[in-house]
Amino acid sequence: MSILKANSEITSKTNFLDGEVLLFNKPLTWSSFDLVKKVRGIIKSAKNIKNIKVGHAGTLDPLADGLLIVCTGKFTKIINEIQGQKKVYTGEITFGATTPSYDRETEVDQTFDTSKITGELIHKISKKFEGKIM
Repeated sequence: MSILKANSEITSKTNFLDGEVLLFNKPLTWSSFDLVKKVRGIIKSAKNIKNIKVGHAGTLDPLADGLLIVCTGKFTKIINEIQGQKKVYTGEITFGATTPSYDRETEVDQTFDTSKITGELIHKISKKFEGKIM
């Protein structure tokens, strides 16, 4: 697998038309399509390619950052196979704070005492979120 960080990492051996699988840490506030569009533009410019297929294997919310798998050229045909793989999701929780939107889109507007929250309590409650969840 190739990891594309910038134009400088595109070498003569990189064949985006035959297909590459690229791994990115999608930045917060970017949509998955924003990243695909940026990659497509870099490839077109660096390799002087007029038209190239570029797609991603799973949409990440613009307010999420994390791994986004991007395929180029003939490897866009394996996107469904990649999407079918087992995944592990992680997250981050801030205790004792709320925002008007209940996510990172807005700033913290209230804070609360967290002294009664223990590791044991977190572990016990977190069990409710394990397994298959609709």
